[in-house]
Amino acid sequence: MALVGGPGLHFLGHSTVRVELAGRTVLTDPLLTASVGPLRRVVPVPDPASWAGVDVVLLSHLHADHLHLRSLRMLHPAARFVVPRGAGAWFRRHGFARVDEISAGETLTDGALRITAVHAAHSGHRWGPRFTGGPDACAVGHLLEGAGSTVYLSGDTALHDGMHALGDRGIDVAVLPVWGWGADLGPGHLDPAQAAEAVARLRPRTAVPVHWGTLAPAGSTRLPTPLRARMGRLLVEPPLTFAREVADRGLDTTVLVARPGAPVPLLPEVLPWTS
Repeated sequence: MALVGGPGLHFLGHSTVRVELAGRTVLTDPLLTASVGPLRRVVPVPDPASWAGVDVVLLSHLHADHLHLRSLRMLHPAARFVVPRGAGAWFRRHGFARVDEISAGETLTDGALRITAVHAAHSGHRWGPRFTGGPDACAVGHLLEGAGSTVYLSGDTALHDGMHALGDRGIDVAVLPVWGWGADLGPGHLDPAQAAEAVARLRPRTAVPVHWGTLAPAGSTRLPTPLRARMGRLLVEPPLTFAREVADRGLDTTVLVARPGAPVPLLPEVLPWTS
């Protein structure tokens, strides 16, 4: 599949990130539509050019705001879909042919790119922790390695001790969630202070906050209720609070904040990206 030129990292919104590394184009947890269930996108949908030419699609877990079937069907059918182990049969039943399963500690390659699944402390059930029907597979994050660089994509996760060991591997860029889509966070997520603690454990050269500023419950940003003001703040403040928390801790990590839909301005001296 032909590569599309552009930056090494592009934040398309929520947990959707386009990564170009080692001659491959990777898309994480694609959410490309104006809505998902009762949630509405509060920023423009991504330009199709920003998710064209994808070689590998990484799915961190089965929740509908990360594994969104309508968005996945918008991608090129020749893309390689990498899903948590145990989800492959369900995924194929929904019409996807080129599917690989991977669990924490397992590695696969795509050309010169190495993809390793790592532990994530998050519910893996399709319908979240409250319901037990439907598919269930352990949530994972991913390490991408190639061309002399390592990118950690945590997916949704709470803090866990394994982050120390990940840091020992040497991480150039850590892509970390710093909020969610509602007025409060459920279990298995990082708030800005917890994401800063994750940075302390991972010790990356660069950290990029995601999982913010993209989705809100229908009506919550428009109806004249006290929730509107809180949601307005939560759509902009988490990455800025995260950056302050990292700075206040004196951590040797550069935080790069990109708005949903924007490229991440990775500097050549920070990470030697290739295309």
